[in-house]
Amino acid sequence: MGFLIRLIANALAILAAAYIVPGIDVSGGLALIAAALVLALINAVVRPVLLFLTLPFTLVTLGLFIFLLNAFCLWLTSVLVKGFDVQGFWSAVLGAMIVGAVSWIVTILLSDRGNVVVITRRERGPDVIDILPKH
Repeated sequence: MGFLIRLIANALAILAAAYIVPGIDVSGGLALIAAALVLALINAVVRPVLLFLTLPFTLVTLGLFIFLLNAFCLWLTSVLVKGFDVQGFWSAVLGAMIVGAVSWIVTILLSDRGNVVVITRRERGPDVIDILPKH
């Protein structure tokens, strides 16, 4: 269930990127679902290898090189999926930023099992000793 929710979120993120970024085009629903599936597979298989191989560049650039890796993964998806086009370097970078932001939000909201996580604040019980000074 979690994979399906993430796949739908990926598809919506790609659709949002296509509406916002001028150089990204999706021809139809089937191309959108295929792009979301291929991007998920690339992120699961290719991206970890690329992250490991480019670790020195990532460290030197203080993590900014990851934006280029994400753009490369989005561009590679456009090469493999007919009907999904990413034209140009900056379109890939901006599209990858949008897809990454949506993916990050979905990851925060979902647990490892795919369940929606509700964050609540519990009141402290009487057995908790408060060491913070009171103002």
